[in-house]
Amino acid sequence: MIETKRLARINELAHIAKERPLTPEELEERDILRKEYLAAFRANFKKQLDNIEIEYID
Repeated sequence: MIETKRLARINELAHIAKERPLTPEELEERDILRKEYLAAFRANFKKQLDNIEIEYID
């Protein structure tokens, strides 16, 4: 899963974006952090799906 520090930074950038426009550097950082977060989320979700077993009962 994504580090707590990185998740906190994503939230911090979201709050900043509500107050003022983000700088180009902040936008780039936000995009990178979002991509990392989504990759971790997808990997975790895939892992959960791979662990599901379906049993048929007659």
